[in-house]
Amino acid sequence: MTGPGLLAGDVLVVVPCLNERANLPRLLDRLIADTGGADIVVADGGSIDGSQEIVADYRRRFRNIHLLANLRRVQSAGINLAVTAMGRDKRWLLRIDAHCDYPPGYMAGLLDSAVRHGAASVVVPMITRGHGCFQRACAEAQNSLIGTGGSPHRHVGAGRYVDHGHHALMRIDLFLRVGGYRETQSHNEDAELDIRLRAAGGRIWLEPRQAIVYHPRKTAGALLRQYFKYGEGRARTMRLHGSRLKPRQAAPLLVPFAVALLPFALLHPIFALPAAAWAAICLLYGLLLGVRARSACIAASGVAAMIMHLGWGSGYLRQFLQPRPRDRYLPALTLR
Repeated sequence: MTGPGLLAGDVLVVVPCLNERANLPRLLDRLIADTGGADIVVADGGSIDGSQEIVADYRRRFRNIHLLANLRRVQSAGINLAVTAMGRDKRWLLRIDAHCDYPPGYMAGLLDSAVRHGAASVVVPMITRGHGCFQRACAEAQNSLIGTGGSPHRHVGAGRYVDHGHHALMRIDLFLRVGGYRETQSHNEDAELDIRLRAAGGRIWLEPRQAIVYHPRKTAGALLRQYFKYGEGRARTMRLHGSRLKPRQAAPLLVPFAVALLPFALLHPIFALPAAAWAAICLLYGLLLGVRARSACIAASGVAAMIMHLGWGSGYLRQFLQPRPRDRYLPALTLR
C-alpha cells in the first residue's frame, strides 16, 4: 500500500533511457525498493553502451521490470509508447529520469501530495549537484538566480500550485485525453504538455518534500548544446501556443545580440559594452559565490552561466526564426 486507497498496481513507472549504463543499476535498485512492485518500464532509445543488457538482467530477477524499444529515440515518444502499451488500466504515470537521484519514499510521497491537494499532476524541484570542477561550477550556476532567473522548480521553497515544474506524477486518464507528450519536441515537451493539462482543467502541484538531485553536464560543449536545445524547445512551445516569455526567460535573448556586436568593436569600443557588461555581471556573481563557498571551482559558475545564457538565447532565436510549426493547430497525438 502506498497511501490511502492507493496501490502500487495503480502506478506505471516509466524511465526514458539512452546510454545510461553508469546510472541504471543504482536507479533500478532504488525504484525496486521504493515502488512496491509497480510496473517499471525502461523505454530505451537504442542504447549501445550496455544499458539494454542491464535492464534485461534485472528483468530476469524482477518480473515487474520491462524493456521497450523506443524507435523514435526522444523521451517524449518513449513515454507515450510505454503509457499506450502498459498504462491504460492504471491511474498514475510516474516519470523517472535516468540521470537523477531520488529520495526514499518518492512515489508514496507524490501520491500522497496528489490526493491531499487534488492535483492532476505533481511536479518537483531539482537540486543540481556536481562532482568534478566544471560540474560543480554548473551546479552552482543552475542553483542560483543568475542561472535560473528564480524558476520555482529549480529551488526548494514552499509547496504551491504552479504553471510548470519538473515532471514526476500525473493522472494517466488526463494524459491520454490531452494527447500525451508532443513527439515532435525533443526538449521542453514537459512545459508544452503542462499548458494542455491546465487548459483541460488539471491543477499542477509543486511538492518540495520530494526534491530530486540532478547531475549537470561534464563539459562546456555538452552544456552549450544542452541549453541550445532547451532554447529551441521553449521557442517551439511559445509559437505553438502563442504564449509570451516571462522576463527571466526573455533576458538571455539579449546575449546573442551582444556577442554579435563584438566584431564591430574594431570600429568603435562602444559596440563591446553590452557583452562586457553581461560578462562582468556573470563573472562577478560567480566570484562572489566562490568566495562564499571558498571554492575556486564554484567561482567559475559565472562562466557556466554565460554558456547557459548564450546557448539558450541562440537556440531560442534560431527556432523562432524558423517557419511556423506545421503541427501548431493539431493535437499532440491520438492516444485515446
